[in-house]
Amino acid sequence: MKKILLLLVLLLVTNAWAEIEISQGVLRTPDDRFEDLKDYPFDPNYMEIDGLRIHYLDEGSKDADPIFLLHGEPTWSYLFRKMIPVFTAAGHRVIVPDMVGFGKSDKFISKYDYSYQHHIEVMKELVERLDLKEATFFGQDWGGLVGLRVVAEMPDRFARVVVSNTGMVARGGFGAFLFENFMKLRVWWEGPVTLEELQVVLEGNGGPSTFLKWIAHSYYSEDMDIAAIISNLGGLDLSEEEIRAYEAPYPSGKYKAGAHVFPYLIPTQLRENEEYWVNVYEKWDKPFLVAFGGDERITIVMKDDFMNRIPNPTEITLEGVGHFCQEEAGPELAAIMNNFIAGRPIN
Repeated sequence: MKKILLLLVLLLVTNAWAEIEISQGVLRTPDDRFEDLKDYPFDPNYMEIDGLRIHYLDEGSKDADPIFLLHGEPTWSYLFRKMIPVFTAAGHRVIVPDMVGFGKSDKFISKYDYSYQHHIEVMKELVERLDLKEATFFGQDWGGLVGLRVVAEMPDRFARVVVSNTGMVARGGFGAFLFENFMKLRVWWEGPVTLEELQVVLEGNGGPSTFLKWIAHSYYSEDMDIAAIISNLGGLDLSEEEIRAYEAPYPSGKYKAGAHVFPYLIPTQLRENEEYWVNVYEKWDKPFLVAFGGDERITIVMKDDFMNRIPNPTEITLEGVGHFCQEEAGPELAAIMNNFIAGRPIN
């Protein structure tokens, strides 16, 4: 009986340690979760911002003009492992943060502690304190939603923009209020959506229904299957090593609040986004590359915003590539960006 009690105590202590709060309501993924990840040999860097430890990669020459790469949902800097060597080989400095709630960065336990605005402010602080200048920004998925705001609010630090499979959803005036609250009502009405139900709509042609199902699935999840989501959203066949890497930041569902709430936050900055469209991006006079995947279904409806509202954008289609372009065509996309940065033809 004593042995059984001792075993129970050890299990409780182990679980408590695995989910220890470094401060009230904040978790930090143990470092050993990230040991020996294939093709991810990069040294970690950390910055304390707003009481949180933010992780970022800083590769290549510190004297070179930087490339700022920002991941989306539900990934982290590991997603860029195939692109970073191509950039550094071309002489670039590469900065790749993990947003709050993702990768090696600290994670709020409650999804109510996350906000679109806070993600923006943390990334702005990172850019400011690293003193990035003449930077190239690349954003995919939520990396675009956050990063495009960072660029818009500090445009003097950025020389060019590249977007892929992303958008900056916007509405003006009373339409913003209606859109946000109607979407929340629709998500409430939809209720929990299983991974299998989401897969059915993903096999269709995409569009608003797919997007709504995705928001409902993530919001109501208690322990999102991260690798399965990446596989299904991207149409990818991940290896066991890749699955382990994408699951590494999350020892349990308690660490996943950021991933659960991310899609739900999309309409919370509609009015502000519209103002930056009008005041910054519709007047943009620097190079801007739109590089969507030819097989993208999740964000394809947002591509027209870039083509219609950005003055003289450059466009290229990544043929046969779906949502996670960095995973499917990382080296090819990095080579395209190297040419774009150098002013060479991208085709």
